[in-house]
Amino acid sequence: MSLWESLAVLAAGIGAGTINTIVGSGTLITFPVLLATGLPPVTANVSNTLGLVPGSLSGAIGYRKELRGQRGRVLRLGAVSLVGGLVGAVLLVTLPSDSFDTIVPVLIGLALVLVVLQPRLALALRRRQEAAGGDPGHPDGGPALLTGMLLASVYGGYFGAAQGVLYLGLMGLLLREDLQRINAVKNVVAALVNGIAAVFFLFVAEFDWTAVLLIAVGSTIGGQIGAKVGRRLPPTVLRGVIVTVGLIAIAQLLIS
Repeated sequence: MSLWESLAVLAAGIGAGTINTIVGSGTLITFPVLLATGLPPVTANVSNTLGLVPGSLSGAIGYRKELRGQRGRVLRLGAVSLVGGLVGAVLLVTLPSDSFDTIVPVLIGLALVLVVLQPRLALALRRRQEAAGGDPGHPDGGPALLTGMLLASVYGGYFGAAQGVLYLGLMGLLLREDLQRINAVKNVVAALVNGIAAVFFLFVAEFDWTAVLLIAVGSTIGGQIGAKVGRRLPPTVLRGVIVTVGLIAIAQLLIS
């Protein structure tokens, strides 16, 4: 890479780390920049995945206050997400991308609908269950959330753009929890998925280590920035940011 290309990748890493911590979709910043430097798509994808791991960890550390009391939840969701991330990584190196790419905008769009309607849907579901005299809801989302997180993590291991939007949509609907605490769990899960996918890619794919290092440094810085900014946003504003980023993600994917 030239000096200017290296600076561009570093800047993209900072932006991706920031937006990943707040919402997700940072890959849509770094991936096009890596392609612009001349890297092949698969090399760019796997290099990006590995480079963003430190940024996810940085964001999770920045949200450590919101993680208090959620250890059991993180372990359960993290376990199924690790499985999904590994499956997605295997799919990347074994299947053509055309069929999978077709459904990506649909998945992101569904997640955005869940994010927007989450308060009303969650309240309606809770009232219906309470009126029926049953349990007002599983504190950790039950099998529905585990299944949804597994499938979202398959996508995350495969490509990862807007995986955070999917996680926030699912957890926001099925967990009786503050959105900031949900976001903290999302950051941990994203780190696990990116991490397991990156470990798999180490054995089967070719990395550009300059790109990995630049994105790692940038995303680590961005993770701290995102934690400081994201935790100050009220739920309504945070949902607005999620929807905006998700719509941009869909537009970029459809155009590409």
